[in-house]
Amino acid sequence: MFKSLAHYSFQKTDLLFIVIGFLCLTPLISSPVALVLGFTLATLGLVPKHINLSVITKKTLAYSIVGLGFGINLEEAIVATQDGLGIIVTSIFCTLILGWILTKAFKIEKKTGYLISAGTAICGGSAIAAIAPAINAKNDQTSLALATVFILNSVALFLFPVIGHLLEMSQHAFGVWSAIAIHDTSSVVGAASAYGDEALLTATTLKLARALWIVPVAFISALLFKGDSKKLTIPFFILFYCFAIFIAYVLPDYQSLYQGIFSASKQVLVMCLFLIGAGITVQKIRDAGVKPLLLGVLLWIVISVSSLTYILFFM
Repeated sequence: MFKSLAHYSFQKTDLLFIVIGFLCLTPLISSPVALVLGFTLATLGLVPKHINLSVITKKTLAYSIVGLGFGINLEEAIVATQDGLGIIVTSIFCTLILGWILTKAFKIEKKTGYLISAGTAICGGSAIAAIAPAINAKNDQTSLALATVFILNSVALFLFPVIGHLLEMSQHAFGVWSAIAIHDTSSVVGAASAYGDEALLTATTLKLARALWIVPVAFISALLFKGDSKKLTIPFFILFYCFAIFIAYVLPDYQSLYQGIFSASKQVLVMCLFLIGAGITVQKIRDAGVKPLLLGVLLWIVISVSSLTYILFFM
């Protein structure tokens, strides 16, 4: 009897986990909610232990990143990069360098600190998802970085429009600031659309240009974390990501198909965040302490204030 009850409980746990996972593939669940749902199941002990979350997450992350490449308009991204090359390159590499310094100063686990820095520097969760396999990051390292970025994204979504109005920023200036200082594209779109149509157009175009920098940063990251190993981990899915961008550019007649793949990939990424959240436990958060969040906050403040100062006084 007890054996049958245990078996029934095991099946219920599996079913609950799978159902929520599939719900994450629908528009009903957003990225932050998916992460919280995964964490909640892990906290309640409702994550099936026989499922290898690490392997599944890495593969689905790679597939979703490749699919996102179909949503990038290469011409617009290149033009935006040319127009804002200075601020894009400076903000990305200064953030990565400062993050490296603060990671050492706070004695944060190296890969966790680097992922938080990369997410802040480029485009939040997408950058973390792309760079994590390149540096062979563990699930808990990726999870902490994503949790940090999504907390700050939620704050930025509401805080940035308020600051923009207080400073009486122009639509263009606010769009540039949002694209530089807010991590995830979804939060950039949310904040910029609340400010105005011109801000939204500027922000989304410039954010696409920043997304192109996932490619060189992923390769540089693989080299940085190669260590003493003679084997270099090449993130091959980044090559497919570039190929997807190229296909969308040379065969423009299939935009509806590309947008379909792009939308589906965004939902797969949401499911990945659910899986990543399922790998976070209260004990892991306690072990990590407040330092990863502090790192994310400090980097966010620096990039927000410095980019705002540049936009207000030099643009």
